[in-house]
Amino acid sequence: MDSVRTLIVGAGITGLATAAALSERGDGDYLVLEADGEVGGWCKTVEKDGFVWDYSGHFFHFRHPDIEKWLRDRMPAAQRVRTVARKSFISYKGHAVDFPFQKNIHQLPQAEFIDCLHDLYFARSSDVKRDGAAPEGNFKEMLHARFGKSICDKFLVPYNEKLYACDLASLDKDAMGRFFPHADLTDVIRNMRTPDNASYNATFTYPEGGAIEYVRAIESAVRPGAVALGEGLVAVDLARKVARTSRRELRFERLVSSAPFDRFAAMCGLPHDPSTWAWNKVLVFNLGFDEKGQAGVHWGYYPDRETVFYRVGWYDNILDTDRLSLYVEVGFPKDAPVDVPRMRERVLADLKREGVVTGQRLVAEHSVVLDPAYVHVTRQSLSEHTRLAGLLARSGVWSLGRYGGWTYCAIEDNIVEARALVSSFG
Repeated sequence: MDSVRTLIVGAGITGLATAAALSERGDGDYLVLEADGEVGGWCKTVEKDGFVWDYSGHFFHFRHPDIEKWLRDRMPAAQRVRTVARKSFISYKGHAVDFPFQKNIHQLPQAEFIDCLHDLYFARSSDVKRDGAAPEGNFKEMLHARFGKSICDKFLVPYNEKLYACDLASLDKDAMGRFFPHADLTDVIRNMRTPDNASYNATFTYPEGGAIEYVRAIESAVRPGAVALGEGLVAVDLARKVARTSRRELRFERLVSSAPFDRFAAMCGLPHDPSTWAWNKVLVFNLGFDEKGQAGVHWGYYPDRETVFYRVGWYDNILDTDRLSLYVEVGFPKDAPVDVPRMRERVLADLKREGVVTGQRLVAEHSVVLDPAYVHVTRQSLSEHTRLAGLLARSGVWSLGRYGGWTYCAIEDNIVEARALVSSFG
């Protein structure tokens, strides 16, 4: 039986960052298992007929300059990385409202603006709070308590229900953590005269070769031959510290996994209630057209329930190319069937109805179903993940990343988390 000091499951950002961190501290006794035939996880890039698309829109918002420099230093000199000031909007009843919606309600028609401002005022009013604060026991209640009925009905609830493909009342109130754009009454009033729509992703970077260039940069710091492609994890014997893969058995001293936590816990034989874990799928269409479309916008949000997609992104405006290049995202519950041909026709029709596509001709396309896409962070999942992660850690096993940590996070967060774990190893 082969042995390895550190076994890493998954060659996405988290797994590769773990391996790179081990290499940089001089610990090369590791192996990365990857069931797919190439690295990257959901952070893969597709090049087709002159278009560059990712599996989904992966744009990088660095909070740690040292990490950004580390990545860029490992890219080929010819690889240009664009820095872009985000321009995004919400499509609302034929109008474009600046993002975030809750700070730009003054851009709505007067009657609707008054409704939103009235409900926001009384939701946030100190008089109301003295009588007893509105409940915030879940994500939906949090939205209503902080923003009022009108803002929720017009954007926050329908958009997020399309994104998560679930009842928002099932999610924890902090399901999106620091990524949710909060705003209080003062922010909203000030924004009427002095626009300030800054958020965590107000500026982002994107390589001209696609997000895979960041993956390759991390991979360049991984020991050659340390990634076993086409070899997936099947089961883990925690007591014996033995992992069974699709090819062999491996002894390990410690194991780091970025696989979806529900699946990994089952592989480890940990008793748990499978209903604890909920998520949704996302069908992504990457579409290339023969002529340019709308300029000066990078992505848009579509809360209208009659429109099948919830978000559209413009690669051509990010990369400054001369043909309309889109990603389009459609959310589905985890158990829902995905009829790709039928959805394709619906997406193309809705793109025309929304004015995203006018007279352009479709000349290239690609689609992929991300499953899981967004994990559903609930009170139950938070509690159960903490319990099971504690059991795993006692056996020298850790589960990291968006799916391994069952959380909402940025790609950079995965690198930070992997580095922190490796630095804690004795």
